[in-house]
Amino acid sequence: MAKNPVRVLVTGAAGQIGYALVPMIARGAMLGPDQPVILHMLDIEPAAEALNGVKMELIDAAFPLLKGVVATTDVAEACKDVNIAVMVGGFPRKEGMERKDVMSKNVSIYKAQASALEKHAAPDCKVLVVANPANTNALILKEFAPSIPEKNITCLTRLDHNRALGQISERLDVHVSDVKNVIIWGNHSSTQYPDVNHATVTTSSGEKSVREIVTDDNWLNSEFITTVQQRGAAIIKARKLSSALSAASSACDHIRDWVLGTPKGTWVSMGVYSDGSYGIQEGLIYSFPVTCEKGEWSIVQGLKIDEFSRAKMDATAKELAEEKSLAYSCLN
Repeated sequence: MAKNPVRVLVTGAAGQIGYALVPMIARGAMLGPDQPVILHMLDIEPAAEALNGVKMELIDAAFPLLKGVVATTDVAEACKDVNIAVMVGGFPRKEGMERKDVMSKNVSIYKAQASALEKHAAPDCKVLVVANPANTNALILKEFAPSIPEKNITCLTRLDHNRALGQISERLDVHVSDVKNVIIWGNHSSTQYPDVNHATVTTSSGEKSVREIVTDDNWLNSEFITTVQQRGAAIIKARKLSSALSAASSACDHIRDWVLGTPKGTWVSMGVYSDGSYGIQEGLIYSFPVTCEKGEWSIVQGLKIDEFSRAKMDATAKELAEEKSLAYSCLN
């Protein structure tokens, strides 16, 4: 029997990431090849004409799974009955702006969008925040949408996770699908900690640990980490634009695994509301290794954490606590 369509909201839909993301959703890359979707696209008034152009292209592409398109600058209309919300729209940092100025702009955006989701979205709506500062934007959204379960509000660190997989696969000259269980801990910022201590590579003689195969701890503890942390900046330098294609693809990966489940024995990284696991203070949205089943994520427990990892995990938690204080000061 044909499935009922799922309503998917993309904010900032006329922007670079939005433009890359909506055709992926319409093709089934997010929810599967047999799941019809209705796309809700939101953007700001100055982008209304461009947004209408994106709607025209979606119609022209004749996607079999796309059962409807809502393109609007009205946040209430955009949020009505949505089952999944991908929050790409935000206020980017511009030259000469202080961190607090950017935070203040995003706090007001996410406060308003949280209220609209709270009032108009489906009660079980799953939310993925992509716009930076993603972890803290998600936290603000959680504060102002109290009826949305805290487990349903997440932020994107899958891009960093995929970047880490890509770096290992390039280094070892293996296919990226043969590498699994890297972890991104913490903030989607340059303090994030890409951890390979539990990661494995599938070889002709079975699964081996990444450390065992790479045989270069110095690279894994230094250059590998900084390459993943600063990959976004490297792409801006190369393209003169920020990552769009890879961000859109990883947003699809994040939602797909959350809704449809992670493969057995594999975990992924998601920014989720901390419950105190691994000594990370409660009340932060922090990236953890998670497995997903039946639409629910669970933090992977019992992983051994060495001293090197502990220091990195605590440093990124400290930055998130500072961001949280800064964001809350913008509310007063």
